Amino acid sequence: MTDESKMTDTGNTRIWGMEAEKGRWILVFLGMVINLCLGTVYSWSVFVGPLTEYFTKTLGQAVTASEILMPFSVFLACFAIAMPLTGKYLDISGPRKIIMAGGILTGLGWILASFSTSVLMLYILYGVIGGLGVGIAYGAPVAVAARWFPDRRGFAVGLVLLGFGFSAFITANLAGLLIGMTGVMGTFRIFGIVFVILTLFLAIPFRFPPSGWTPKGFTGSAATAGSSCSITLPEMVRSGRFYALWICYFIGCLAGLMAISISKPVGSEVVGIEAALGTMLVGFFAIFNGGGRPVFGALTDKINPRNTAIVSFLLIGGASILLASIPSVPVYIIAFALLWGCLGGWLAIAPASTARFFGTGDYPRCYGVIFLAYGAGAIAGPQIAGYIRDATGSYLGVFPVVAVLAFIGIIAAFFMKEK
Repeated sequence: MTDESKMTDTGNTRIWGMEAEKGRWILVFLGMVINLCLGTVYSWSVFVGPLTEYFTKTLGQAVTASEILMPFSVFLACFAIAMPLTGKYLDISGPRKIIMAGGILTGLGWILASFSTSVLMLYILYGVIGGLGVGIAYGAPVAVAARWFPDRRGFAVGLVLLGFGFSAFITANLAGLLIGMTGVMGTFRIFGIVFVILTLFLAIPFRFPPSGWTPKGFTGSAATAGSSCSITLPEMVRSGRFYALWICYFIGCLAGLMAISISKPVGSEVVGIEAALGTMLVGFFAIFNGGGRPVFGALTDKINPRNTAIVSFLLIGGASILLASIPSVPVYIIAFALLWGCLGGWLAIAPASTARFFGTGDYPRCYGVIFLAYGAGAIAGPQIAGYIRDATGSYLGVFPVVAVLAFIGIIAAFFMKEK
């Protein structure tokens, strides 16, 4: 047990010398910045072209669209696998040490990836090592926010996750600039070094609240605020709403991660956007990805998880049908902004819904298992897109598939019942 988990003095809890009710917002801000570093994977579409050129022209290795998208999928799959494995150690080691360990491994993955001489090496060094690092660190700021904000859980978790979704707004443009200056592998190296330094420093203030702490004026339970129960992982996986939430999360992530992985290529190949504008638009879409988290988190608090899920799938399906029917620049921008925004939304809906449905007593492990849906979507989405591109010569066929999946998601959402 950590020192933080042993504390029981709930009356005078302070953070950085401030009353906890105010100081807890500092932890939210620091969590946003940490997730900004961890979320750089969402800039992957900016690396697709330079990596293809690096392997084909510099190393003389022929690569397909699916192969260049695979490191992105491997990264996110390892990210998802590490989440449930790390969850139980949060209470043992505390969030500070978990964030530091994950930050070091994430940065190391980026640094080692810069020495890759084959796509297979990139899968292992970037995908496996970097992905595991993000999976270790990612859950800690989320769990901290969930425990410090029993009164505004969905909104607080959404704000912390905003950094992950907003990351590409900064890192996509920064990556484009650095690739032009130092090359694609030099950019990997620079990112890795910066991530290690920042996460080590920013992790220092993180801790859980004392046992039983609640903010002043809040009358609910710290463990089950907004929920009718607090159950364990084995109990959760025996409930029907677990499977409904998992399926919805999978579909939401598949659609969103597919869009993220091919944003720039779709812009250039399907609607004829120039490369520089394509990079800028990846950053623009990231605003929606980041903003979708607090917006959908607040909606989850206000209109319940089921209705929020239905709203997201209506937007995903509508955007996909629109782009498949009218592949033009304005429609592309609108559709991808919605797809990125709804992915961000699901990364707030799912953790907030987990706490609401199942409580926070076993939250790290419970959400870790639900987060496996993200990893499954990360594998399926980009690979389906790559297969369709290789088979048809165009990414346009991706979007009718996404529209059908959104319809299935609406059906599954009806089973996300409160009780």
